[in-house]
Amino acid sequence: MADAGEDPTIFTAHSLPSDPRLWATVTNAYLGTRVYHDTLHVSGVYNGALGDTHRAILPSPLGIQLEAPVGTEEQLTTTFVLDTNTGSFLHTLEGARFRASQRLYAHRRLPHVLACSVAIARRAPGGRPVTVPLRSAFSPESPDLDLHLGPDFQGARYLFGHTLTPEQPGGAPQEVHMLWTPVPPALTLGEGEQSRTWEFLAVVAGSQAEARACLSEALELQARGALYPTHAQAWAQLWEGCGLDVEGPLPLRQALRGALYYLLSALPEPGAPGHVCHGLSPGGLSNGSREECYWGHVFWDQDLWMFPNILLLQPQAARALLQYRIRTLGGALDNARNLGYQGAKFAWESAGSGLEVCPEDIYGTQEIHVNGAVVLAFQLYYHSTQDLQLFQEGGGWDVVSAVAEFWCSRVEWSPAEEEYHLKGVMPPDEYHSGVNNSVYTNVLVQNSLRFAAALARDLGRPVPSRWLAVADKIKVPFDVKRNFHPEFDGYEPGEEVKQADVVLLGYPVPFSLSPQVRRRNLEVYEAVTSPQGPAMTWSMFAVGWMELKDAQRAADLLGRSFANITEPFKASLGPVPRSPGRAGWWEWEPVPGVTAL
Repeated sequence: MADAGEDPTIFTAHSLPSDPRLWATVTNAYLGTRVYHDTLHVSGVYNGALGDTHRAILPSPLGIQLEAPVGTEEQLTTTFVLDTNTGSFLHTLEGARFRASQRLYAHRRLPHVLACSVAIARRAPGGRPVTVPLRSAFSPESPDLDLHLGPDFQGARYLFGHTLTPEQPGGAPQEVHMLWTPVPPALTLGEGEQSRTWEFLAVVAGSQAEARACLSEALELQARGALYPTHAQAWAQLWEGCGLDVEGPLPLRQALRGALYYLLSALPEPGAPGHVCHGLSPGGLSNGSREECYWGHVFWDQDLWMFPNILLLQPQAARALLQYRIRTLGGALDNARNLGYQGAKFAWESAGSGLEVCPEDIYGTQEIHVNGAVVLAFQLYYHSTQDLQLFQEGGGWDVVSAVAEFWCSRVEWSPAEEEYHLKGVMPPDEYHSGVNNSVYTNVLVQNSLRFAAALARDLGRPVPSRWLAVADKIKVPFDVKRNFHPEFDGYEPGEEVKQADVVLLGYPVPFSLSPQVRRRNLEVYEAVTSPQGPAMTWSMFAVGWMELKDAQRAADLLGRSFANITEPFKASLGPVPRSPGRAGWWEWEPVPGVTAL
């Protein structure tokens, strides 16, 4: 292996960032936490009604940190390492007399298990005991859960309870059950001992029986010395199938590796039995408490930004994301009905039910382009896998056809222009609300309807004539004189925009553009895109310039995207709320997440 300083897979530091949001995260498909944080999040477990819905806080018994032994006079070397090869975080204290190390990981094969091991070893002769304190802020309480202590099980403590407020009025609260091995305030390497390792476990599940079964399985692996090796092996197999590196400077390779790590961390183990996917939130599973990282909600980020990468790397995980949309179709149907339309309107912010849970009504009402992103994900999956079962029997057709029906009920015919218009929308550029004929949104409408018609024919179903009539006649704004696509009716070049919008036409949105128009779109919007917009914007400009064979310009813009990745753990970008009052009330600040890829 290359030296850690030159290895793009190992992120090393000798001190932690002053902002805890930049600390490393460890997650799997079910559990997620930030290192040293007293909070765990569980996939799909939310508390709060509708616009107040957020990931429920579960207290973490493994948010512990090594401290220097009391009375240590020598200078200790402190090292923090995020090892993306094994999905593990390591903290080491090293001196002339001893070495203490801590490893934290969310088990890849056993997704209900969070594990922490601490090892102490002598480095010099002498038999005096070595005592290493462990700092912990654990308390069996939560602002989101009604929790109670129950009987111990196989040496583990037991905490159980339920969420306080269901997402849907009248809905049932969600149960949470946790077993954990208690962590003492200090660990001692006894007189005469050369080394010793302690392992601590936290197991979370939806029932007591499931929690006990998962703990028993983890303890059995632990007894055989196989708990960590099976986790590391699972990560090795994952990288073997999904590994991606490039030739180039180390920071670029590390940025790519970090983006892949945070994305792959959240995906289920291929073939994992009984796994139910609750979608991917932009901030990752380690974040999502109230007023943090979109509160753990699922956005268009899942379908438009993350899904294409996942489809290429892990088709089974991509299918699971589509099943999340299928499972929440009922909420999408209700959303459309509540707005007075037919078909399905997928939530701008979705949690457990699929009902709109965005805290600001304007986004849920106007950012209907999420529908087009959802259908695009189904379209990419269908063309890539030819998995007819998902569409014939698995509910995929229901999603695609319901979105088509929504579009047809939402458009309005303009006799003057003899085209269908889509009025009063907010495009991805959230600096503009209530606009008519967002070119990005209308192209997605066209794409959704044409795919729905083609899929109907493949499935032997009748094609409603209105679908193709709307697709053929929906307005796609274009300025012939200036040879570019205005973002919406009335847009004038020079108006600031928040993020990639029109430049998404061509990639990832299928849309035929001449090189001249593609170039002009890139030039017009590059000049006016806000530097405070999301970093992923610049990667889309880079793709456009690569299409036009301008490698230098593509490299410059890609650099803008990666420049937002923070040290030392390559935390990608996530949003935090600021005061409402204008369209686009989310500021982008660096916190660990998954959207950078």
